[in-house]
Order: sequence, then structure tokens, then C-alpha cells
Amino acid sequence: MNQYRKERLLVVDDEENIRKSLKMILEYEGYHFLEAVDGEEALDVIEDTVGVDLVLLDVKLPGKDGLEILAELKKKPYSPEVIMISGHGTIQTAVEATKLGAYDFLEKPLQRDKVLLCIRNALKQKKLRQECQDLRKKAQKKYELIGNHPLMKRLWEEIYKVAPTNTTILIYGESGTGKELIARAVHSHSNRFKEKFVQVNCAAIPDELIESELFGHVKGAFTGATENKVGKFELADGATLFLDEVGDMSLKTQSKVLRVLEEGEVQKVGSSKINKVDVRVLTATNKNLKEEIEQRNFREDLYYRLNVVPLYSPALREKKEDIPLLIDYFNRMFCQENNFKEKEFDDGAVKAMMKYHWKGNVRELKNTVERLIVTTNSSIIKRKDLPEPIKGEGYVYLPETSKVRHLKDFRELAEKEFILSKLEKNDWNISQTAREMDTPRSNLYKKLQQYGIKIKAGVGEVVAPSSSKKGGEESPNSAGQDGR
Repeated sequence: MNQYRKERLLVVDDEENIRKSLKMILEYEGYHFLEAVDGEEALDVIEDTVGVDLVLLDVKLPGKDGLEILAELKKKPYSPEVIMISGHGTIQTAVEATKLGAYDFLEKPLQRDKVLLCIRNALKQKKLRQECQDLRKKAQKKYELIGNHPLMKRLWEEIYKVAPTNTTILIYGESGTGKELIARAVHSHSNRFKEKFVQVNCAAIPDELIESELFGHVKGAFTGATENKVGKFELADGATLFLDEVGDMSLKTQSKVLRVLEEGEVQKVGSSKINKVDVRVLTATNKNLKEEIEQRNFREDLYYRLNVVPLYSPALREKKEDIPLLIDYFNRMFCQENNFKEKEFDDGAVKAMMKYHWKGNVRELKNTVERLIVTTNSSIIKRKDLPEPIKGEGYVYLPETSKVRHLKDFRELAEKEFILSKLEKNDWNISQTAREMDTPRSNLYKKLQQYGIKIKAGVGEVVAPSSSKKGGEESPNSAGQDGR
């Protein structure tokens, strides 16, 4: 609450003397006083007045009683604190009011000091609650999932469908694409959003400690276990547990995770006691789990239990149209966090960054934007300021060797990426690209057809025409076409 603004207090009581005496007390203490004689008038005052901070609400009122009004107030997104007052209150009424969300319950005749103390404490709680909400919003903003590309819109549609359920989800995609952000988005739109989001990076924990981390241990269970430890599954009871890089778990740990998923039972290392847990499990991996199953590195039964709903996290090169949006987001976020003046990325820099094949995906883009903000002296970041691989001529992306098995596949992927990089460099001008590659246009068209690459043509796309002549001559249809 703004320290320069008087806190607004609303007194709802059908007794005029009570309202008058409270008005004198509250205005003397510097509060802004509002009043209503019944519940309906009170709701109207709150609707018409911006930022009512606290309501002193009588239980017995004409029409709707105080408890009914309390229930309606607590349904509002920014509800004020409520202190119930009554001339003939009972313990049962006080308990019911507390369950409905009242801060406290005061009996008439009201004592000045007790009323003021209760009001001050209630306003402090409201302030703390507001700060907590602000911090939560700030944290959520940090983990925002950004993008307008059709792939991202489709992803959001899937998130909205599965988030309210307790379904187990497997998020797959390359490293750096934002799988954790997808998991957090699922959690924040689920019925457990008020509970904890517990995260475990399975790849970062040694095999001998992963079971203790997930399931906990008792004192003396192993060397170094000097006290009892609560595992992540128990910590996430009633909440959401995110297992990142789940493909890196040992087979022994996998069997125990399967038991938790199927039975909802957790057994600490070194203990015979079994505890029940209610956990919503989200998992992520950048590995091909089907290949891991073939190589006997991953349990097939666990895979099917995790892969109830798969969500794909697209690579940055699949949604390059979102790069300007992401640059702007990272620029604004980093400058706000570090009290920097926001910098501007000119068109040349943005275009170069859109042409670059981001091997590290969104994570690499984020780090690059931060680096440029810190190291560039000018308020405008230009193409010349970009790191060499991004602005450099002739840079060609080569596929990761882990992604292909055969030499033929590697050659084809490398050739396809080479052609794409040249097309992008030449703004998809076929004639210019063919000249730079030192190959006939007819041969380039054949390669485009072979790899299923479509030529950008204005606002639409056309498939590259095939050559109809022998001896490598260009077809009449392609002779006057430059791909623009």
C-alpha cells in the first residue's frame, strides 16, 4: 500500500451510533472513513471506491447477513481484509467467519484500543499478502513462455487442456528450448498453482545420491547420513514435482520412481516405513527415450507411464519469427533487473540474429542478448556489434553427430543446412544463391525438391519446380524465376 495514501476503512453496521463512534476514532487515527447500513450498500461502496483496504462488518444486518457478505467479498480478486463485529456472537459464528476468511472477530461493546490494534494488524497482513502476490507475479514473469509462432500457439492450447488434470506429462525437445518454462506454465495453470513447484535436475545429481534426493533417507542409512532427510517426492506432496533430464536416471532409481507413480508410495533410503504421497509429476528430456529403451538404458514401462501426454518444446530455428519478440523481452527483463537503460537492436542486428542457426536455442539467444547489453557502449546495438559466428559471413551450421547414425545421413543434413544458410543469406533469391554456390539453378532446384525445401515467394510459398530437360539444362518454367 502507498504510504502516502490514507488506508480506506469501510464500517458496515445498521446502528448509527456505532458508525458515528467508529468514524470519530478512525478519522482521528488518520484513516479514510466509509460507511454502509447494510450488505447491499456495502457491496456498492466497494464497487464504486478504488482500493478499500479493510471492512468492519456486523454479523446481524438487514437483508443479507454479515457472513453472506463476507463470503461474497472473499470471491473478489482483490478482496479487503474483513473484521467481523457482533453484539451477541457465539463461538460457532466466530469459527464460521474465520473459515470464510475473516481476519478476526470482535464483540460489542467495542473497545477502542482493541479495535485499533486489530485494524493495524489486519492492515499489516494485507500489506504482506500484497507484497507476496507482487513477488509471485515477478517470479512468474521471469519464467514467462514467450512466442506468437503457430508452434507456440499450439503448445499453449495443449497446456490449457492438460494443466487442470493430474496427468503425467513428458516434455521433450533440444537443450535450451525452455522445457522448464513449459513445466512451470502447466503448474501455474493447474489446480495446484498455489502449492510448491519442486524441481530436480536428474543429470546434475550423482547416481549414488539421486535416490536420497528423490525419496529421502533416515539417519545412518549410509556414510554421511548424519540426520533424516525429506525427499523431493514428500516435499512435493499435494504439489507439482518436475523431473528434468529424466533420461539420465539410473535403472534402479527408475524402478522406484515407477512405484511412486503407480502406487503413490515413497520409501526412504534405509527405512522400512512406506509413506503415501499425492504428487503431480512432470518430466523433461532432450534424449530420444525410445532409443534409450532399445539400448536398455531406460525402462519401457516407465516410459509409457511418463509419456501419457507428450509436449514438444520447439527448437528456436523452427520458430525464427519469434526471435525479435524474444530479443525485446530479454532486453527489457535484463535491463530492469540491473537498472540499465534499455538498448535498441537495429534491423541489421535483428535480421542477422534471425538468420543464425541457434544451436543452443533460446538459452543461447538469452545469453547473447545479455552479453551485448553489457559489452556494447552504444545505446543502439548493430550488426557489427554481434559475436563473429552470428554476424560472420560463411558460417554454416553442421548437425550434431549425436543426432545421426550414418555418414550418408550426416552428409545430407549438412548439405541441407548449407543450402538453407545460403538461401537465407541471399534473401531466398535462387539465381544469386546458385551463383554463390557455383552450381546450376536446375541442380539447386533438384536439391530443394530432394530435401522438401519450399521457396519463399512474397506472402506465400511455392514448391521448387523440377527440371524437365536432359543434360542438366534449366526448364522453361524456371528460367525466369528468381525465387523472390
